[in-house]
Amino acid sequence: MRLYTVLNVMQAICFSCSGFAAGLPEAGGEGSVRAVQSVRADRRSGRLVRVTEFRTPGGRRVPAAQAVRPLVEHTAKKHAVDPELVDAVIRAESGYNPAAVSPKGAAGLMQLMPATARRMGARNRFDLAENLEAGVKLLKQLRERYGDDRLALAAYNAGEGAVRKYNGVPPYRETAEYVRKIEAAYQRQRAAAPPAQPGQEEPEPLRSLLVETDAEGRVFLRTR
Repeated sequence: MRLYTVLNVMQAICFSCSGFAAGLPEAGGEGSVRAVQSVRADRRSGRLVRVTEFRTPGGRRVPAAQAVRPLVEHTAKKHAVDPELVDAVIRAESGYNPAAVSPKGAAGLMQLMPATARRMGARNRFDLAENLEAGVKLLKQLRERYGDDRLALAAYNAGEGAVRKYNGVPPYRETAEYVRKIEAAYQRQRAAAPPAQPGQEEPEPLRSLLVETDAEGRVFLRTR
């Protein structure tokens, strides 16, 4: 999916990941990754685009998927959705670009339309926590409604009206490719994941992850 961004008020969002992202430095027992958004001219189109970079306190760049993964894990498990499925949807929707805006106006990590964001309770579509919360809630609702991941993904991409109209995956090339791409990525991720050991419990840090927002709109991830 080709994505464009628009000029908006620049934001700076801080994350305290407590060492959840591999390789991040720890100071006083708590590592941190800072996500800074800036506006630049795209080399190919000449358009102004908003770019998000994740950096450690020392200035080292961190891949977006790695930096955001703790929040993805937390939100997905909160709503009983497989984090790997959420990850695959994000990669297909925005490529982990929190500032992404599609030609149709969908925005953020999970590419929410304004009406959908409002319905799911997200007031700021560019806020990582709000966007993820709304997107995962929508994905869960669609999976429960259709009882089929392919139909849920098709509805996420083309809308529930299109799925209802065609009584299945709409015959749209973009939607068919979207569903195929996510299914393939999801299966690869599940196959690569280490098998769960009998009686193995979920890692305690993810279950006790706290998400907080301060008065300036910065999001913090902390452990108890």
